[in-house]
Amino acid sequence: MLFFGDVVGRPARNLLLARLPVLRHRYRADAVIVNGENAANGLGITPKVADTLFAGGVDVITTGNHVWRYKEIYAYLEENSRIIRPFNYLPDNPGRGLTVVDVPGGRLGVLNLSGTLMLNPARSAFEVVDEALEHLHGVRNVIVDMHAEATSEKVALGFYLAGRVSAVLGTHTHVRTGDARILAGGTAYITDVGMCGSRDSVIGVNKEIILRRMLTQMPATFQVAEHDLWLEGVAVELDESGRAVRITPFEEASGE
Repeated sequence: MLFFGDVVGRPARNLLLARLPVLRHRYRADAVIVNGENAANGLGITPKVADTLFAGGVDVITTGNHVWRYKEIYAYLEENSRIIRPFNYLPDNPGRGLTVVDVPGGRLGVLNLSGTLMLNPARSAFEVVDEALEHLHGVRNVIVDMHAEATSEKVALGFYLAGRVSAVLGTHTHVRTGDARILAGGTAYITDVGMCGSRDSVIGVNKEIILRRMLTQMPATFQVAEHDLWLEGVAVELDESGRAVRITPFEEASGE
């Protein structure tokens, strides 16, 4: 299974779609999951962008705090079960927080959660995760996208779910961490898988704009950076029982 970090804008989307067949073959991946909450112009996702990712070989799209940016995505979240938003948002919000898809390796469950610090979901991830797992009862391969600002929340959730899910993979901060490992019970873990976007940037945004904002404290319109593009993610290998036996962080450069 390949899991790609937050895809930031069109340049990263294009690189992902161009390299995905090669990466899928390299890792012999049965499934591809992508965090797409920044895929449209650097903030949010649209039905057109989601359709493009699905057509390019993505099996499931997870999201996060920018999912509501474009109103046209609301109905799409209801209609397409392969794109999900955090489960700990209000139950009446558009869409769903988990999904199950059939892939060559068997049934794959994907659960999307949001951290609390600075993201303010309706409920704590720890409050709802047991309820979410009840919905996935009988699915042996379960991947959790913990979209959170605080590393402490991600690490704690990893330990809480150790041995109960196949992987807990952190997103949102766009900076890959160096703590990929297998927790007790066969749960793959990493605090943040990184991003798909420009390294010549501030977490995917034109660095000059962000520096000006930091120096002047004045508002500025963000612009997606387009050069020195990289794909970052992890490959997770599961055994027949759904336990992780290997997690391998990877990166793929655009070659600029």
